Amino acid sequence: MSKILALSLLLVQSSYAFVPSMPALPGLPMFGDFNPNKLRAEFNQFVGVEPDFSREKRLVSEIEDAVLDGDVEYLPLKNSKEVFSIFMESEAGKVKGGVIILHNRGQHANWADAIKPLRTGLAVKGWDTLSVQMPVLDKHAKYYDYVPIFPYSHQRIDAAIDFYQQKGIDNVVIIAHGCGVHMAMSYIDKYGDGKLKAFVGIGMGATDYRQKLINDYPLYKMKVPILDIYAQQDFHGVLQMAGHRKMLMEIGGNKKSEQIVVKDAGHYYQNEAAERLVDKVSGWLNVL
Repeated sequence: MSKILALSLLLVQSSYAFVPSMPALPGLPMFGDFNPNKLRAEFNQFVGVEPDFSREKRLVSEIEDAVLDGDVEYLPLKNSKEVFSIFMESEAGKVKGGVIILHNRGQHANWADAIKPLRTGLAVKGWDTLSVQMPVLDKHAKYYDYVPIFPYSHQRIDAAIDFYQQKGIDNVVIIAHGCGVHMAMSYIDKYGDGKLKAFVGIGMGATDYRQKLINDYPLYKMKVPILDIYAQQDFHGVLQMAGHRKMLMEIGGNKKSEQIVVKDAGHYYQNEAAERLVDKVSGWLNVL
């Protein structure tokens, strides 16, 4: 979206008391023999493409017995199904709220890079944490492969919100990384952010080589505070879209929204970079 277009939306928003609608995005270029505009036309619809439930089951079976920090919770879904998650209670005297953590593409709820440090580190800093298993595909699947299964994440996100509501916690924050951001944005695009108090997107905009973002992020119509946090050495697409994301957040108009860069870190926040990520996220949450 051009700056002129963004300015026009800002003018519209200041003149009328309704959430602006984004203008139609330009068509997506062909990706080999595949037309990604089909993905856009069918975005957030169930189109007969399912996650790899067998691989998910294998992932869960590999990590379930290795969960030492926190408790395994199977959240109820529709049709007598359930989803694996890991809950960890705040280690502080007073609970600040509950965070829902959504992992990156093809990974799992106890992933050593970024996810486990977030779920354990934020618990130390006073938050209940719930890391939820997201839908997965074959390990070689790319962004365009994942787009059709985004709707399968919605029920899981709702189940996590319900989990906290049943505990009497209404200060609920989603913290999503990589493809988890795509799934969270898909959910918010369809259902809004009314059940949340804040949103944290880590490495927002990560796709794959020559694969363009199918739908723009709904940051412009979100009411809750947004933290757009990314690594100094993040993926090219994440860095390239930083200015655009900031523009969308400014259109949204929440004064507490912020964009933060984590220095000396890459997209996966390995080793000491994970500690800096947790500190930055915790610090931002504390001033909301």
